[in-house]
Amino acid sequence: MSASDPVFASGQSVAHESARHQVQGLAPYVDDLPELRGTLHAAPILSPIAHGKLKGVDTKAVRAMPGVVEVVLAADIPGDPLLATFVHDEPIFARDAVLHVGQVIGLVLAETVMQARRAARAVQLDIEALPAVLTARAAHAAQSYVLPPVTVKRGEPEQAMKKAKHTLSGSFEVGGQEHFYLEGQIAYAVPQEQQQWLVYSSTQHPGEIQHWVAHALGLDSHRVRVECRRMGGGFGGKETQAGHLAVWATLAARKTGRPVKLRLDRDDDFMVTGKRHPFAYDYTVGFDDEGLITALQLTLLAECGFSADLSGPVADRAVFHSDNAYFLSDVRIDSYRCRTNTQSHTAFRGFGGPQGVIAIETILGDIARQLGRDPLDVRLRNLYSDEVIAPASATAPERRRDTTHYQMKVEDNILQPLMQQLAQTARYRERRAEIAAWNREHSVLKKGLALTPVKFGISFTATLFNQAGALVHIYNDGSVLVNHGGTEMGQGLHTKVAQIVADELGLPFERVLVSASDTARVPNASATAASSGTDLNGRAAQFAARQVRENLAAFVAGLQGCGAGEVRFAGGKVHAAGSTRDFREVVKAAYANRIQLWSDGFYRTPKIHYDKTTLTGRPFYYFAYGAACCEVAIDTLTGESRVLAVDILHDVGHSINPAIDIGQIEGGFIQGMGWLTTEELVWNADGKLATHAPSTYKIPATGDVPERLRVDFWPEPNIEDNVFGSKAVGEPPFMLAIAVWEAIRDAVATARSDDRVRMDAPATAERVWRALQTDTQP
Repeated sequence: MSASDPVFASGQSVAHESARHQVQGLAPYVDDLPELRGTLHAAPILSPIAHGKLKGVDTKAVRAMPGVVEVVLAADIPGDPLLATFVHDEPIFARDAVLHVGQVIGLVLAETVMQARRAARAVQLDIEALPAVLTARAAHAAQSYVLPPVTVKRGEPEQAMKKAKHTLSGSFEVGGQEHFYLEGQIAYAVPQEQQQWLVYSSTQHPGEIQHWVAHALGLDSHRVRVECRRMGGGFGGKETQAGHLAVWATLAARKTGRPVKLRLDRDDDFMVTGKRHPFAYDYTVGFDDEGLITALQLTLLAECGFSADLSGPVADRAVFHSDNAYFLSDVRIDSYRCRTNTQSHTAFRGFGGPQGVIAIETILGDIARQLGRDPLDVRLRNLYSDEVIAPASATAPERRRDTTHYQMKVEDNILQPLMQQLAQTARYRERRAEIAAWNREHSVLKKGLALTPVKFGISFTATLFNQAGALVHIYNDGSVLVNHGGTEMGQGLHTKVAQIVADELGLPFERVLVSASDTARVPNASATAASSGTDLNGRAAQFAARQVRENLAAFVAGLQGCGAGEVRFAGGKVHAAGSTRDFREVVKAAYANRIQLWSDGFYRTPKIHYDKTTLTGRPFYYFAYGAACCEVAIDTLTGESRVLAVDILHDVGHSINPAIDIGQIEGGFIQGMGWLTTEELVWNADGKLATHAPSTYKIPATGDVPERLRVDFWPEPNIEDNVFGSKAVGEPPFMLAIAVWEAIRDAVATARSDDRVRMDAPATAERVWRALQTDTQP
């Protein structure tokens, strides 16, 4: 093949770089690493009380148990007793008080895992119980917050509400969600020479773990090295909360001078770690005869748990996404970050976005039913568009329906054509009529149909995190090693980065290898989160590879007597001035001539800025769009539901790896479906999580996947200068599953012959059954 007709790795469905080894059981995770001689195993001592004064910890009997070596408590912390979080409000170990059931008070160290776990459960705790706050509404009533409330306002919603032709008020709640990563939380801390530490962690953010561990030990960061080759799932649950285990394990290793492994069993993982934030909502909306929203007052109560963790940016993103795909002319959103005596809730796929999107989609569904209109028509009428709402005047510029309530213009709006195309290919109008006819003939089973969009902002809302670094090394045999600051959790980040680097160097994909994420290689890396892993790290790696390629091009140009711009790299060959050399030969010759064969790359996302005090500006580089059409059936006697068919049209720009992107879309959708149907978290009256194992907490299984699950890509590239013209794909598909929620509510409304559906999420069988009763209350 000629140089003018190269084969690119990007755009191809290259197999995941670890897939073969993973299915063979040969890809090591942290718990698979060989344990060094003398390794101890740790188990956490957990509070059985939701709120109380910690008066004493009796470990005398435990120390005499078989295999027990040591106990670690708050008094053993040489550095700051509080974790190095942004708010600095969370103790490493409980000291004078316990603040939720499952709070870690200390560790028991033993020679084996089971010896440590048995001993930890035998520790005697003296706790004086105090009243506990267990729900967001109770915390709001008590004005108990982890952070100050935030209000975003545009226009005059109070005046607009008075003028509205129709108004509607309502309240509902949406539950949290357990991450349920297949690989649980784990850390392995190994002492090194000269007060240095090596920590193997299953983490989305090695740099933060480095910072937290150094802070707890009272050391500089350069004495702590953190490595992560891969995770068995993360979903946000290993963004901050993996740091707890790393800190605990390292403190234990410091006290004993021996390596320490801490792996939570599934029940303890449930009890210790935070979840997706549950939300409660109150709203009043004004609208016209077409369902166009003319005023909205929305209150968001985020249940944060006992400390702030990431609740601030999660709640902020919920505010940012409370519009979803719709222009809100006169709106006020009040966001309260409520402190409760439960686990400290944290990042989860979508990072508050789903909790914002479901609010407006629920409101639009209610508006459509009250007006007796098709919900799709109401949604289409409310979309962002270039429609002029106020012409320019001498004192004000022209106003269009194209700017969000936080003052970011929607410049790449494809919502209208994307939704119209999906409605056509999914036969929405025809199926709506068919389902109506079917429902008239069936009294027990009822079907519902919904088509809902997604508009999701891509970038960290904390602007400083939108940066990345990478290293590209070319060895003198022509093989390439890449290291970047992102982490691999099964989403295919390393695969995409390798594809990008391979294309930049004109090499086959197989010649590029990505190594473990390591704080000793790329410092200060941001978390692999916010769907930005490829955008940031892929671009940084591309820049690093480009620099090495330019070094080689200049070298070859000197040999051939041509300009460096005439040197081309393709198919493992280097072409210049009519000659062709093998890439490996060029590399060997460059090495012999002392040409630099490695480089670093750095990338910072352009254009973004916003005022975090007012939540206005341009927090996102671009938006990713999508829509899903979902058909469901419910059993009116039992409340059981089933998703029958799903059609998805999603905007990934130019896909770097179509197979991986389809996997992300399908997986995100099914995980979102679980959040809204079966995954119910239940805390009892004493504040104990009752659903803390697969026996009581139900994630979707293969039998829950609809028989029809069709995914198509929107064909256009990203209009912003993003790597390969791609768009992020990790989080946006999660919110496509809100179409399932709306389809279930559509079926319930049909069965009730009523324009109001009062139901909280998830729509479990019990909740659906209760919603079907005529006297149902929220």
